[in-house]
Amino acid sequence: MAKYIWITTKHKGLRFREHPTRKHGVRKDRFYQYRMMVDGRRVQESFGWTSEGWTENKCLVEIAKLKQARVTGEGETTLKERREKAEENRKQKEIENVTIEQVWTKYLIQAKADRGNGALVAESGLYKNWIRADLGDKPLKDIAPIHLEKIKAHMSKAGKSPRTVQYVLAVIRQVFNFAKRHSLFNGDNPVSKVKKPSEDNRRVRFLSREEADLLLDELKKRSQSLHDQALLSLHTGMRAGEIFNLRWKDIDFDRDMITLWDTKNKSTRPAFMTEAVRDMLSRRQAVEPDPQALVFPGRYGVKINQASGAYNRAVDALKLNANVDDHRQKVVFHTLRHTFASWLVESGTNLYTVKELLGHRDIKMTQRYSHLSPDNLQAAIRKFDQGLNGKKAKVTHISQAM
Repeated sequence: MAKYIWITTKHKGLRFREHPTRKHGVRKDRFYQYRMMVDGRRVQESFGWTSEGWTENKCLVEIAKLKQARVTGEGETTLKERREKAEENRKQKEIENVTIEQVWTKYLIQAKADRGNGALVAESGLYKNWIRADLGDKPLKDIAPIHLEKIKAHMSKAGKSPRTVQYVLAVIRQVFNFAKRHSLFNGDNPVSKVKKPSEDNRRVRFLSREEADLLLDELKKRSQSLHDQALLSLHTGMRAGEIFNLRWKDIDFDRDMITLWDTKNKSTRPAFMTEAVRDMLSRRQAVEPDPQALVFPGRYGVKINQASGAYNRAVDALKLNANVDDHRQKVVFHTLRHTFASWLVESGTNLYTVKELLGHRDIKMTQRYSHLSPDNLQAAIRKFDQGLNGKKAKVTHISQAM
């Protein structure tokens, strides 16, 4: 380690050393340092080089400020404290000026890890089309509810559905929450102060038995695996994501039961095999399959993220969506789950049982099917009327006994 030669100045405690080769102006570059006693211990302060702007006079000014701070107890008493404070202020200023575009790049990494490529593509599209133009270059601290109302107005004018507007607001809310968790923002989330548009966005289309058979036949022509996925959803009400996550360890042939782990509602629920589902799974099952293997693996054995485009092509071939403009009436893969629930209610299954089989968190989500129950209201009145008649007869009998 090189030894430096320190040269004292005429000012007590202030000294400097010279750079062996580098010059600043006509003389060698000087590095200034100050040593002093603070509370009975020696403190050494290193200021910096002349080439960085440090001169004897500037050092003396800083020494005076440090001494004053120790006397008054106000401000930083050492250069280290001052530099730490300056760095803290710099970071704070950086946070105050961080834009939603800067946070977005970090957010995407987390979103992909949490929700996969499907969500990533969807959210990236919404950001590019509706968020970036109005908010991309704005610091998070400057984004107010009025800016979000502007986005809502733009989307409404463009004919976007309330559900899509809700999705965009949800993405913005998640970006702000991400920024808060990572100390990039410390204010209130502006989305919490914006009224979300409402719409009955629930799908009401379900398949008849004939349509379901035609669709399964058409899918089988195109893909046996896609046919089997559709059959499983139609007969158990499983969501697409639940089907794609299914592993052989979750299949219990002894009890004709399928265990669905960590579903959309963060819960675990059973699904039960019909005879057709049992036959299909038995056919797909290898002699001794790896329990961890996916029941419906994608290419190269990786997990599927969304239903194959062949499903929509099959629907189009059958013209199931011909002349249908309302998205709630369109046949999509989720229609199979909706059909399962609708058929259950039509056959007289009570709504609570349907709720449990679908894994709904709230009975309100299941009540959309209540109108399908055969003569349910009339049946209730008949039972009520029978009860009244029975009570009346019983009273009459007692009266006669008296």
